[in-house]
Amino acid sequence: MTGCSAPEVGAVSGPIPRERIRGADLSFTLQMEAIGARYDDGGVTAPVERLLAARGANLVRLRAWVDPPPGYSTLQSALTLGRRAHDAGCDILLDLHYSDFWADQYSQSEPGAWADQDLGRLSETVRGYTRDAVAAFARQGTPLAMIQVGNEITTGMLWPVGKVYERGHEHWDAFVQLLKAGLAGALDGATAPLETMVHIDRGGDNGGARYFYDAVTSRGVEFDLIGLSYYPFWHGSLDTLAANLGDLARRYGKDVVVVETSYPWTLERADGTEYYAARLDELPDAARFPATPEGQAAYFEGLRTVVNGVPDGRGRGFVVWEPAWLPGVGWDHGEGNPYANLTMFDWNGAALPSLAAFRP
Repeated sequence: MTGCSAPEVGAVSGPIPRERIRGADLSFTLQMEAIGARYDDGGVTAPVERLLAARGANLVRLRAWVDPPPGYSTLQSALTLGRRAHDAGCDILLDLHYSDFWADQYSQSEPGAWADQDLGRLSETVRGYTRDAVAAFARQGTPLAMIQVGNEITTGMLWPVGKVYERGHEHWDAFVQLLKAGLAGALDGATAPLETMVHIDRGGDNGGARYFYDAVTSRGVEFDLIGLSYYPFWHGSLDTLAANLGDLARRYGKDVVVVETSYPWTLERADGTEYYAARLDELPDAARFPATPEGQAAYFEGLRTVVNGVPDGRGRGFVVWEPAWLPGVGWDHGEGNPYANLTMFDWNGAALPSLAAFRP
């Protein structure tokens, strides 16, 4: 594959066999389009997934919540965007949060509809839900290439049952049972080759990443890909990322994916919302990559070099987090967008130089 191109009639989608992933999470797309957002690249106006595909992107990542606030990412909206991604020629990575809203290292609340289930029942629910989600993509003719069983599950998932750290003690067994249930459900529902990913947030923290993956692999969790979030303003320099990726690939014999990343192209505010990357001194490589359109593009060139340099070709690629999430849609109703300066389009929807990162 040399980027996204229109698939042949009757072609079967599946995992990219050792191909470099150049992807984007586009989960906010329907909400952006609902407020009239339009995207342009060099005078060409088109749906965002097609603009990225034309640049060489070959995967779209989509999240799904169980019962989110109205208008936010459901399995049905992921199916809609998945069909669009498939029609653009892109593979699909489904990111199941197993929650009604944002799940990350700080919050992994179980869905309201699953509350009060004991571990056994909750494991069955997770397996069935995952199976049905995978099968739904296959049924509409857009089978998944990859699936994340959980989102940034460094501290567990489906709290309180699957919470690892509680009152000074560690509780791995329940979490691992739930994780195994999700992984089994993914394979239950698959009708084409499907790669499974376990995703944490420790892109620049080798000690923390080792601790997590040692814990799950020693308990018999089997999966294909290591997925890491890496945001320089939280996780350190590209050098720390490179060291971490190389060590994890060697230690576990698995491909590694930077499955969330972004970088600011400005520190100016579009509105009154506080940004997560708000100051130059929060950027560890600011001298190399200033917060400008050109600096952002240089960051992604550096990221490509790091990922491509993982030993034994184990650096599978990167996924840019929400590069088209412009101001106007908040992370929750009535809230702002703290990532608005991390897009790969300016606030008028015009492509920034960083889109070159998607080239084959």
